[in-house]
Amino acid sequence: MFISPAYAQDVTGGASAIVMQLMPLLLIFVVFYFLLIRPQQKKMKDHRSMLTSLKRGDRVVTAGGIVGEIKSVKEGSDEVEVEIAANVRVNVVRGTISTVIRPEAANDTKR
Repeated sequence: MFISPAYAQDVTGGASAIVMQLMPLLLIFVVFYFLLIRPQQKKMKDHRSMLTSLKRGDRVVTAGGIVGEIKSVKEGSDEVEVEIAANVRVNVVRGTISTVIRPEAANDTKR
């Protein structure tokens, strides 16, 4: 009496009804891919190429915030020797290097 029976809106819709129900989910996935997944993959690729191009003399910042200069890069190993102070050298894992500090050009002076 108080409960009315529910009727299906479109029984004969078939495949088109299923596609229309899945369309918002597909749209959300596409938006997530282009706004989140793809930029993150590009960022990871750039970081990986930066780690492989490390060389002696580069100034780097580790994930812990320590700034130092690379003294030796061990090929075939995942370790890099970094000098963090005068005559203080530590071995760090390549993956913990977050950025390479590029020296500013001499022509770029701040006014």
